Amino acid sequence: MNHIVLRTLSLRIKQTYSLCLLVSTSFILMAGGCSSTDGSTMKLDGEWLFKVDSSNVGIEEQWFLPSHDRSAWTNVEIPGAWDRYNLETYDGLGWFARTVGIEDTSGRLALFFGGVDDDAEVWVNGKSVGGHAGYSEAFYMDITDAVILGDNEIVVQVRDNAGPGGIYKPVSIIPLSRIDELLRSEYAYKAARPSAEWVKDAIIYEVFLRSFSKDQSFKALEQKVPELKRMGVNVLWLMPIHPIGDANRKGRKGSPYSIQDYYAVNPEFGTLDDFRSLVGTVHSNDMKIIIDLVANHTAWDSKLMFEHTDWFTTDDSGSVVSPNVDWSDVADLNYNHHELRKYMIDMMEYWVRDIGIDGFRCDVAELVPTDFWELARRELDKIKPVLMLSEGTWPEHHVEAFDVTYSWSTYDVLDRIFNGSTPVSVFDEILKNESYQFPKGSLRLRFNTNHDKNAWDAPAVLKFGKDGAMSTAVLMMTFPGVPLIYNGEEVGNDRALSLMEKVDIDWNKNREMMSFYKELCGLRNGHEALRSGDYQSLANSDNSKVFSFMRTSGDDKILAVINFLDTRKVVSVNVPANANGMWYDYFTHKSYAAMEGKMNMNLPGRGFAVFVRGK
Repeated sequence: MNHIVLRTLSLRIKQTYSLCLLVSTSFILMAGGCSSTDGSTMKLDGEWLFKVDSSNVGIEEQWFLPSHDRSAWTNVEIPGAWDRYNLETYDGLGWFARTVGIEDTSGRLALFFGGVDDDAEVWVNGKSVGGHAGYSEAFYMDITDAVILGDNEIVVQVRDNAGPGGIYKPVSIIPLSRIDELLRSEYAYKAARPSAEWVKDAIIYEVFLRSFSKDQSFKALEQKVPELKRMGVNVLWLMPIHPIGDANRKGRKGSPYSIQDYYAVNPEFGTLDDFRSLVGTVHSNDMKIIIDLVANHTAWDSKLMFEHTDWFTTDDSGSVVSPNVDWSDVADLNYNHHELRKYMIDMMEYWVRDIGIDGFRCDVAELVPTDFWELARRELDKIKPVLMLSEGTWPEHHVEAFDVTYSWSTYDVLDRIFNGSTPVSVFDEILKNESYQFPKGSLRLRFNTNHDKNAWDAPAVLKFGKDGAMSTAVLMMTFPGVPLIYNGEEVGNDRALSLMEKVDIDWNKNREMMSFYKELCGLRNGHEALRSGDYQSLANSDNSKVFSFMRTSGDDKILAVINFLDTRKVVSVNVPANANGMWYDYFTHKSYAAMEGKMNMNLPGRGFAVFVRGK
């Protein structure tokens, strides 16, 4: 499903973070500024001004200036998603503004956001104080040099691609010295649940059967399993394999996320015996297979709708409803029903125990109560070790239920890095934010595309160019986390694979990329440093455009350098003293020397080098 539509809906369930806002301060906010629950917490929750910017003219017309006329802007409550502002299906840009009075500016101040959907740019008194890309994450700006005594104008532009966006978590002004405390969630002090070694070592390959082959069959995929094995993939994730609903269907083929029967397979893909055979072939190739689980909703003509209508969410009139207006082809399940929970867990056990799959990728996992996932995981663990992948970003999912959660932010910043508006240091900020929010040892899914991004945004080779698609694939395979490959990326697929129609991957294009992906997977599979090693950011001669870092596990060391400029760049990378000596580029096989803490190289535009110690 479209992740941006889905994610904001999670707000209707609960807030997942407990933010400690008990901070001392040396400044006072005057009337019309902030509220405080304890006399010291300075919060900007409450009434703001808001205006839609569907035509994207706000920057050009300088809506961020204090002098801009906001008499026609709408009063809204913050925090809150803008589907509450009676905007229906509005997507795109929205602007927020608020006046805050400050009587003391002697200390350094930070403007803290609990989270926005999706990205934000912030101005104080018409001066840009920074931006942030990445859904749901807490972030801050140092506003010390922008604030003045008296009234201050705070303006925030929020960019959203689909669904309801907005400033949907608390906003505060706090002393900069206390920002680390505020960023750190209760889950940062916990440990992530332990995962099987094969989970930590996973290279996940996502398969959309409808597009994967002409006949979209299990058998066609089964024939390709040895080839995927040779490429280096070790976990297959199949998008929903169940029959698709007819009622309120979108497009000719319908969304695979509109499930008719959780116990059946889509006859367009083959039979259950065909699927069993696929599972057997995957396992005989020493690989694992997981399937998409759509637990939040079903098709309107689903088996559950006919047999258990009372398990669905209803409005005040008693009519069953969709999760939101955009998802008109599905009906929302209500997990307040114990019988529904038991049905779902029994069904999950069936696919693991009786069919032999190795886990689930859980669609819109944030829209299903966490305590359900925790109970389901305990029951599955009694059968065998499984991989549970949450299409969500909640830290609490790592405590008991899930092995891996989505790292949308790693993808979301790529556009800005390529266009030069955001420095590559944002990747280090992402890791730092994760350390503040997530349990220790949490595994995050890294990707440069997936089925949502391919269908609703653009294929990676169109969005980033062929060189950019390759360099971002290198990043996701070497950066801490679990990498994902979407089917067709290994041949530079440039077709948007619609979720509602049949669009075939052209496997004859860019065949040279197959060898690149084989090398790339071999790199990760061959080096413990990339699968679970320590991470160290390395400075270089152009820290804003070139990203360099080292991964280390004992004597195994990998040094990655990626040039996000579209022009050739001579780069000097600072390496630690124990990294002096000979290295070789894994892809070009050329030798390089690191001497006196420096390694020099010449990288093509949007090019990369990955250095392995010693040959």
